[in-house]
Amino acid sequence: MKISQRHEWSLSTEQAIAIQEQLSSEVITEDELKQNIEYVAGVDMGFEENGTVSRAAVAVLSYPDLQIVETSIAYRPTMFPYIPGFLSFREVPAVLDALSKVKITPDIILCDGQGIAHPRGFGIACHLGVLVDIPTIGVAKSLLVGKHEPLGEAKGSWQPLIYKGKTVGAVVRTRTGVKPVYVSPGHRISLATAIDYALRCTTKYRLPETTRVADKLASAR
Repeated sequence: MKISQRHEWSLSTEQAIAIQEQLSSEVITEDELKQNIEYVAGVDMGFEENGTVSRAAVAVLSYPDLQIVETSIAYRPTMFPYIPGFLSFREVPAVLDALSKVKITPDIILCDGQGIAHPRGFGIACHLGVLVDIPTIGVAKSLLVGKHEPLGEAKGSWQPLIYKGKTVGAVVRTRTGVKPVYVSPGHRISLATAIDYALRCTTKYRLPETTRVADKLASAR
């Protein structure tokens, strides 16, 4: 997997904002996927030693049967504080280390976090997608920006997520009667396709199998 190191990771918030604003212009929100998707991956993070050590996990699953075919874990000193809107600067360095270990390059990566549904249109799914040049989807457990209309209770129900007059994502019910998730394009994928794959990768739980497996690995559960 080709990983582009575009900048340093030990940064001030002002420098981080400048990088987000610069790289956001490279985000593609149209479908640039393989015709036949064979592998999907999830990435997630855990922290050890009072947050000073980042533990990144990658889970690569076959598609469409969603069977685990490869996993990877990487550790790295945590270099950026927890600040909403700057998740990628805290998590992506270790995630890149974990991705560099996998032999199977996934066709789509689902991230536990935002894509373009972000104050500067450059959440963790965008940041990761631009650096590895792989289609990415943000599937977040909580709302960061935007508003939406009331959502139906049935699995598959969704509503557009609107921020500053633009549709930046969708609130999606992945399981009937369960709290929704917030889906947004990361890179090289449209919103409609991002919603479709988020639902296709979700079985009997709230989260897609990709990120659910990665979460277990990252949390050592």
